[in-house]
Amino acid sequence: MNDATVARHWLAAALPKAAPALATTTVLALARIWNANGAEHSIGNAVLMTALSLSAAAAGVAAGNATGDSVLVGTAFAASGALAFAGVAGYSDGLSLPLLLWSLATAGAYGLAARYWRTDRRERTAHDRDMSERREEHAHIERIETLRATTEIEVARTGAAYAEQLAQALVTRAALPGFDPTALERAGLPALPAVDTSKEY
Repeated sequence: MNDATVARHWLAAALPKAAPALATTTVLALARIWNANGAEHSIGNAVLMTALSLSAAAAGVAAGNATGDSVLVGTAFAASGALAFAGVAGYSDGLSLPLLLWSLATAGAYGLAARYWRTDRRERTAHDRDMSERREEHAHIERIETLRATTEIEVARTGAAYAEQLAQALVTRAALPGFDPTALERAGLPALPAVDTSKEY
């Protein structure tokens, strides 16, 4: 039986594609708010963001060497880049450099996301193909079993009808005058059971 097809809402389908741009735009907006609240040309804030960015990058390298988990490493480096971007956007006084970094960060985020989207699409296609092959195989087995069962039923029904017709023919033939059961035995047919006509019903 085929599963019911559920249509996804267009917003749910478009949200993953917009996630990188939303993330970089959020970082830019928060950094500019931070800039307006005292981070502009603040050496202490710049040192803090640099230290946090380097720490996140070091954590990504350590996670890559220790576990080899690509998702964890990617997350650590993404956090490092976001912190560096936020530090520059918060420190600078104009919008030119933050917007340039925003465009580069957005392009880089889409470049990294495209790789995962491609892998996910490939895995989903392989899964759909495998499920389709399994459904076809099960449907084929079901059709064969249905044909086999139907054939057995028809053979049994035909055999029962033949036996009934043969019994009726023998009974009718036995009632005819001049019937000789020994002639059937001489012809090679099985002997008929003896009928006791002395019993009264």
